[in-house]
Formats: sequence, structure tokens, C-alpha cells
Amino acid sequence: MLYFLIIYLVVVNIIAIALTIYDKRASVLGLWRVRESTLMLFSFLGGSVLMYLIMRIIHHKTRHPLFMVGIPIIFVLQIIFTLVVLYAVGYIG
Repeated sequence: MLYFLIIYLVVVNIIAIALTIYDKRASVLGLWRVRESTLMLFSFLGGSVLMYLIMRIIHHKTRHPLFMVGIPIIFVLQIIFTLVVLYAVGYIG
């Protein structure tokens, strides 16, 4: 089970990073952009930490509160959810 979770998180984070880098490049070149809702979805699905770090590194969407505040909030909620689930199934507590 843990193996599948790790695979899932790796895939989601790779997609989140690729979308973020593509959107930055598209913004510079005037190409089709990735919807903000799509970026937030991949953050919500588990790509929040690496997406946030990549955004900071490449200076993409750093002036948008939706991303600079929203993604860390999503990450904190993911941590809380994970702890609640681990407690409920008896892994902690």
C-alpha cells in the first residue's frame, strides 16, 4: 500500500512541476497557459510542496496570493488530514 502511495506522489509531483515550468515558459513566450484551477488541483492532489518550491525558484506566480498563501494552506491541511488518517487506523497515537 505504501509503495503505491509513493508512486502516486512521485507522479503527481512530476506533473505539478512540469505544469508549473510549462506555464512559466508559456507566459514568457505568449503561448497557451495552464489554468490556475489546474495548477491548484495538482497542488491539492499532493504536489503542493514541490510546486510551491518550483514557483519560488523560477519566480512564477509569486505575486499571486492564491498561490503564495493557498498552496502552503493546502500543504498544512494535507499534513493534518494525513495525521488524522494515521491516528484513525492506529499507526500513531
